[in-house]
Amino acid sequence: MITKFAIFICQDLEQARTLIRPGSLFLYDLSRADNFSAKGYGSVKRVYVICDEDLAIPVEFQRWMIENSGADEVMEIKGADHMVMFSKPQELSQCLSEIAKKHA
Repeated sequence: MITKFAIFICQDLEQARTLIRPGSLFLYDLSRADNFSAKGYGSVKRVYVICDEDLAIPVEFQRWMIENSGADEVMEIKGADHMVMFSKPQELSQCLSEIAKKHA
């Protein structure tokens, strides 16, 4: 006889199977992966949004990342911290809208 508990376990297992995505966080696997190509990755416009109150990634390091990533444009949200979607949600929304209009 199948119990309600067994049915819940089967449903949870089936739901878990739908959430599985192939991927790897192992350096060996990543070292063997194809590099980004200029044709693919390089064709995407990149905009970096500086968050000037970010304590996790200081502004100096953000600027280093900009210089080394080839960002096409830089925008800044004053007073934004590391979780800009919480600290300045309206400003982030406006910034993303501007990026979409400009690069869509």
